[in-house]
Amino acid sequence: MSKDLLPIGRFARLCRLSVKQLRHYDDLGLLAPAWVDPASGYRYYRTGQARDALLIGLLRSMDVPLPNVARVLGGEGGALAEARDRVESDVARRRRALRLLDRVVAEGLPETEVSVVREPARRVFVARESATPATIDRATSACATRLLPRLGPGGLLVGLFPLDMGDEFDVRVAVQHEDGDDLLPGGRFAAALHTGPYEEIALTVHGVLAWFGDYGQTPAGPVREVYLNDPATTPPEHLETRVMIYVEDPR
Repeated sequence: MSKDLLPIGRFARLCRLSVKQLRHYDDLGLLAPAWVDPASGYRYYRTGQARDALLIGLLRSMDVPLPNVARVLGGEGGALAEARDRVESDVARRRRALRLLDRVVAEGLPETEVSVVREPARRVFVARESATPATIDRATSACATRLLPRLGPGGLLVGLFPLDMGDEFDVRVAVQHEDGDDLLPGGRFAAALHTGPYEEIALTVHGVLAWFGDYGQTPAGPVREVYLNDPATTPPEHLETRVMIYVEDPR
């Protein structure tokens, strides 16, 4: 056995990792032992592997996903930049949540004025993006950017979001256009006007959903957000968005 080989326990202490973590990283192909005793299955590592092991531990302490860690170890420079963007996006999302929480603490849950309206079917073009709760704003913006050239005077831009948002879901944005290749269904909707930043729309959505509970109705997705003015020229506190959720017709 080479003199620079360390048993897994000593190597773990050197690298400030646990034996369990080292075994897991071996199983994933991130950091294989230099030698495995064929009789006992015991793992041994070279001292020269400590730098990679320490890097793995450092990146994991900063919540860098393991696939990105593997790419960093493989020499892909862009993997760290992607991880940084992910952390920055998560920080921005948490800051938005904090501002929303501050408003609720200061003012309580807002009263939402809900009315039932009948909406006509509309011809639309639709853009789709896969999203997570952390990337929903970015996905919505990407869809809207693709559709803005089709938005004519008096047309509508509508965000479409699932009622149940899991770990990953589709965000859709529709733009009204007479030549649209898709149909946005009409019908009866519970609707409320949200005035203020887009990041606070969740308060109005919850108010509309509460209306369904109050009146014994069952909501049907998707949640529609109809954007009534241009965020490029309208201050965030004056943005107007109509929130709409489909109400089944009485039988």
